[in-house]
Amino acid sequence: MRAVERDPAGLGDAAYAALLVADGGDLEALCALADGVRRDAVGDELTFVVNRNLDTAVVLEEDAPQLLAEAVALGATEVCVQGPLPEDAPADGYLRLVRLVAEHARGVHLHAFRPAEVADAAARLGTSPREFLLAARAAGLGSVCGTAAKVLDDDVRTRLNGGVPDLPVARWLELVATAHAAGLRSTATVVHGHVETPAQQVAHLRLLADLQDRTGGFTEFIPMPFLPPAGPLPPGCRPGPDAREVRALTAVARLLLHGRIDHVQTAWTKVRPDVVEQLLRGGADDLGGLLVDGALRPGAGAEAGRELTRADVAALGERLGRRVRQRTTLYGDVPAAPGGRW
Repeated sequence: MRAVERDPAGLGDAAYAALLVADGGDLEALCALADGVRRDAVGDELTFVVNRNLDTAVVLEEDAPQLLAEAVALGATEVCVQGPLPEDAPADGYLRLVRLVAEHARGVHLHAFRPAEVADAAARLGTSPREFLLAARAAGLGSVCGTAAKVLDDDVRTRLNGGVPDLPVARWLELVATAHAAGLRSTATVVHGHVETPAQQVAHLRLLADLQDRTGGFTEFIPMPFLPPAGPLPPGCRPGPDAREVRALTAVARLLLHGRIDHVQTAWTKVRPDVVEQLLRGGADDLGGLLVDGALRPGAGAEAGRELTRADVAALGERLGRRVRQRTTLYGDVPAAPGGRW
């Protein structure tokens, strides 16, 4: 532990892989160390964003303007849109989506499109990903989603995809780098606890660190525990990580990415409330989105039915001894404004 105390981001791969299997007192020491690095990096704040998730196809439906207006009325500063458009959607469907959000949710940040959707949008238009991203940014796109990363290892991705090759790692990295070069920030993620090894987790973090060194475009890192789908698991696949694994990866990510990516988010919808608090005491500093559903179509986005209130966040901040701050998507301050129940 002394070496990592001196230089949190300076260990070798084998040392980080060893930390990922820490347990008992070693795990508590690792998490305490990561918490200190978190404090040095971002201070004693607990941040969150008020957002609404919407599936891509929903945003082009007839009642989309009403859904967007409701999100604004609820106090959302971000609309998050993910998922491919239907095959029969117009060629410029992704751009229409951006323009629709810009028109009906003025001043709200649009966080949208995973790498595969960026590639799909460009292919439909017959342009390059860069040309699509520049056009989308001009139309109102605020940032892109660094999701669908799974684990950045082609063999792992193929196994998780039922033996069928997935979007290659090199292509995922290229598309995210292209978004950064177009002036769009993104999140960075991992989905862990299935078929990958600690060494592959470290390699994933290294790829993100290298890309951040080149572009500076990542806003935060989000470790997401694998939640098994219905039906049989792929051969050799575990049904997700336990709390020890989630805590260890969050702590190691805080250390390895120190000086590169300031914010580590806890995926609060995917772990128990007590584990959320443990993660925030072990390297994480951000809660992510409150995920407001609204009343018009509460099932219109991913993770529908899961939302936090300001009271929930305030109580958590008090237990942690941290100042609670509502943030923008890019971690700026949100001006105080009347209205909205959030």
